Amino acid sequence: MRIFLTGASGFVGSAVLKELVGAGHAVVGLARSDKAAKAVADAGAEVHRGDLEDLASLRAGAATCDAVIHTGFIHDFTNYKKYCELDREVIAALGSAGKRVVVTSALGVLPQGVDTNEATAPSGKNPRTTSEEAAHLLGDRATSIRLPPSTHGAGDYQFVRTLIDIARAKGVAAYRASNDNTWPAVHRLDAARLYRLAVEAPEVAPIYHAVAEEAVSFRAIAEVIGRKLGVPAVAMNADEAAAHFGSFAYFAAMDLRASSTTTQAALGWTPRETGLLADIEASYFSAAGA
Repeated sequence: MRIFLTGASGFVGSAVLKELVGAGHAVVGLARSDKAAKAVADAGAEVHRGDLEDLASLRAGAATCDAVIHTGFIHDFTNYKKYCELDREVIAALGSAGKRVVVTSALGVLPQGVDTNEATAPSGKNPRTTSEEAAHLLGDRATSIRLPPSTHGAGDYQFVRTLIDIARAKGVAAYRASNDNTWPAVHRLDAARLYRLAVEAPEVAPIYHAVAEEAVSFRAIAEVIGRKLGVPAVAMNADEAAAHFGSFAYFAAMDLRASSTTTQAALGWTPRETGLLADIEASYFSAAGA
């Protein structure tokens, strides 16, 4: 297939690009800068210049391909709602060519504090629901892949990296005093294989879960970060945590448990990469990643 890929030079998207090229697909990668364009070209893909705020460039890229994979997102947590709304427009633009579309959603859209799976409907409390809403409007040619907050691996600059940066700046690695919230997790290379399998699948399912570990204790994450930084892991109440995490407080408090049993059975997808806690130990504090 010829596949249009947004986020092609990003943390998840670059892994998806490598996976697709390795499987023999022709990839057209969206690139907004010269640096991104070079990374996309070096990975063996055709470069399509544009960005997520240039909807015309997205329509043009999608029109030249057989399918679309959308991994791009503007991760500005201070303007989270704004960029979630933008994603609605982006998905509509990508879908306007009438091609098969695989979009990225988040497990954070699901109800918290309960067991969830692919059939669980979004709670409506997270602005990221816009992505699945937009995909739903494309009908039976669209699939949403729900990524965990802890999509991890070397080069991560998002959720785990944010926790590390906050702990380093504040001198403590914080967790919720009630000590009961958990995050699902997946390694980005496992997630990349899932995107490939989803776009190749003969049947189009509306939802897949990119989950390797269903519920990793947030306290355990904080303790690993604290130990590696040499700072204490500290329990905080809701008000203290809000002040400590700032714009990231909502994500730090998420209490998610999610299964990928249906996804694994439907696509033959079996996660095989390093788990989250071991990956933080091994990858996030090297000379390059510290």
